[in-house]
Formats: sequence, structure tokens, C-alpha cells
Amino acid sequence: MQVILLEKVENLGNLGDLVDVKPGYARNFLVPHGKAKSATEENIAEINARRAELEKAQAEALAAAKGRGTQLEDKKVEVTSRAGTEGKLFGSIGADQLAEAITAQTGVAVERKEIRLPEGPLRAVGEFEVGVHLHADVDVNVTVIVSAEEE
Repeated sequence: MQVILLEKVENLGNLGDLVDVKPGYARNFLVPHGKAKSATEENIAEINARRAELEKAQAEALAAAKGRGTQLEDKKVEVTSRAGTEGKLFGSIGADQLAEAITAQTGVAVERKEIRLPEGPLRAVGEFEVGVHLHADVDVNVTVIVSAEEE
């Protein structure tokens, strides 16, 4: 299925590109999230007419993401959780808790979907590098220090 992209999509293409994708990907992700439209002649003409407006909006989003990225760069965030004597947590610390902690401690709004945990949730006491994906072109690492709660 051919779609025309309304914004830059990682590993797929840039604004205005005409790309072939599987129908399910277009129907379930790209179109509902406003990232693409089906490649009909009317939609292609509309995108070409609105190209300057879309490029300006995309540039503003990138600038905002870069600004948030510079604020988060080299930040350390502390999270406490109940832990056993060997340093293993009772439970785990996931993207929800990390997003809340980063937002509270740095003042920069971070959503759950922007947190990248390739090895899964944090399950031990220690210091971890957590990726924050703010935009298709902006990735920042934040140091998370997990410590045991005092009882």
C-alpha cells in the first residue's frame, strides 16, 4: 500500500515521501497517528500545496525537541524503591515511574512513550543509562540512580 508521509518517520522516510508499506502498518499506526495519508491524487496535491506549512511545523517540533534534549543532557535522576539485602528490587521500575521521576526532578515534561528500556524494566539497585527518544532526530541519555528505600 502506498502512503504519503506527513512527517518524518524513523526508518521509513521524510515529510512528503511516497512510500510502500504493509496495509496493516498504514491502517493501524501511520494513518491513525496522523503520520501519513493514503497516496491518492487528491491527497498528493493537498500535501504539495501544504508542504511549506508542514515543513515549518516539523522544524518547530524538532527545535522544541532539541531544546528539551539540551535540558535533559547529563542529568541524574534518583528513584527509590523497596529492595532486598542483595540489591534486587521487590518489583521493578518501568517507563511510567521513570517518566514521572524525570519530569518531577528536571522540570522537563517526558512521556512514558519517550522512555527507551531495551533490556526491560530496572530490577536492581544501581546506576543505569536510560534513553529518552524525544524526536526522530533527538535521542538523549539520562542517568538513573536506583536506591533502596530506608525502612
